[in-house]
Amino acid sequence: MVEVGDDAPNFRLVNTQNDWVTGAEHRGQRVVLAFFPAAFTGVCTTELCTFQESLAQLNEANATIYGISVDARFSNAAFAEANGVEFEILSDYTRETVRAYGIELDDFAGMPGYTASQRAVFIVDEEGNISYKWVGENPGIEPNYDDVLAALNA
Repeated sequence: MVEVGDDAPNFRLVNTQNDWVTGAEHRGQRVVLAFFPAAFTGVCTTELCTFQESLAQLNEANATIYGISVDARFSNAAFAEANGVEFEILSDYTRETVRAYGIELDDFAGMPGYTASQRAVFIVDEEGNISYKWVGENPGIEPNYDDVLAALNA
């Protein structure tokens, strides 16, 4: 698992419009990566809606936020539309990014062979290093949103 101070693993993920987004294209910017296990589940909906409500504060902190799940882009698009999420949600359908960050959650929801993402938040600084890390002990725990904003404003 990556730690604070480590180089952030690069990623190349598809957004809901089927465009590729990479971590490398954000060098020089701060990026919040909000990994979540599954669209249309209770805690995931609360988490992404809370980040949506904080979008102005994230923008004021000069940070870009991405939601990331292993769900298909179609599910992510429907989830964003249904919940009014305006920031991009990226699909890690190959699970390469969740594995690179060390947050894969195997046999998710009692489904043998199905790998999702742990609920986790990472902030990548302008130099491409991890400056903040939070990983939930289980998928039912939300991040402390005030801590995320405080880390951006530190």
